[in-house]
Formats: sequence, structure tokens, C-alpha cells
Amino acid sequence: MRTAKIISKKTFKGFFLGLLFFLAITILLFNPSALDAKLETTRNIDGEETQRSLESLRDLDYQTWQVVAYAKNLVEKSITLRIVGFPGSLRLSHPAILNVQSGIRSWDLDDITLQNSLLLKDTREAAAEFNLTPLLIDLSNNRPLRLSLKGGFDELPVPPYVVEEWRSLIENNLSND
Repeated sequence: MRTAKIISKKTFKGFFLGLLFFLAITILLFNPSALDAKLETTRNIDGEETQRSLESLRDLDYQTWQVVAYAKNLVEKSITLRIVGFPGSLRLSHPAILNVQSGIRSWDLDDITLQNSLLLKDTREAAAEFNLTPLLIDLSNNRPLRLSLKGGFDELPVPPYVVEEWRSLIENNLSND
């Protein structure tokens, strides 16, 4: 009778461990990762739905910047990166070049702020927009990036999950033909 209790305890323990293993595998396979791209769908001024990636990032001087990537022109299939600092903390001059580095690779993104009538009227001058499309087309994976903007910040690290969001924006935008 004593051996029957030991066997049933071993059987229960094996069953319990198997069940835990099955649940863990199920959760990992069917639950989206916390680092998956999290795009927001919003309406622009014209009432059209558009997707965007919105993140707050800190530069190496601990200044917080809001970075927003969005499809600005659905006809041209272009993605715009808007960088916003806190009003009063700086004034960005335009046009400026946004330098992007990743390892040994480097890109210079064109300033398109002056093409946005709303930003032209904004007296705070705390935002800048850049054409992100050439960079996204050139990237082949979600590698960390370092942004530098003269008069704004020397180095703003962009983690891989944000790059993934940006890349998914261009993939979604190109697939909506």
C-alpha cells in the first residue's frame, strides 16, 4: 500500500510538470511578444486613417524627446519622422540634417519641416520632420540606431523595438497598394 502512494505521487508530479511545460509553450507561441510592433491608428487632419509609431526617448544628456513616425503621403508611400523637444528648452533651426548611425553605417536624412504648414506656424520651434523612407528601405534588420541633430542632441539612442515599429510602418504602407 505504501508503494502505491509513492507511485501516485510520482505520477502526479510528472503530470503536473508536463502540464506546466505545455502551458508555458502555449503561452510563448500564442501570446504576442511585449516587443512586437505597437502601431497606433489615428485620423489625420483630412480625416484619413493613418498608422503611427509614438515613443518617448532620452538622449545621452537625459533630455526627453518624442519621436513619431507616420505615413505622411499615402500616394508617394513616404514615412516621416517627427522629433519633438519640450517647448522652451530649445529652438531648432531649419533646414537641418539628421544624422543616423548604426555600427559603421551612416545616413543623413533630409529636413522636410518647412513643407509642413502647421509646423511653419508653430512659434515654439521645438519640432523637426525628416524623410525616414530612405533609411527604412536601406535597413535589413531591426538594429539599434543613434540619431544626432545639430542644435538639438548629440546622440539619441533608438532601441531595436522602435526600429521594428518604423520598419513595419513602411511594410504596411507599401503593401496597401
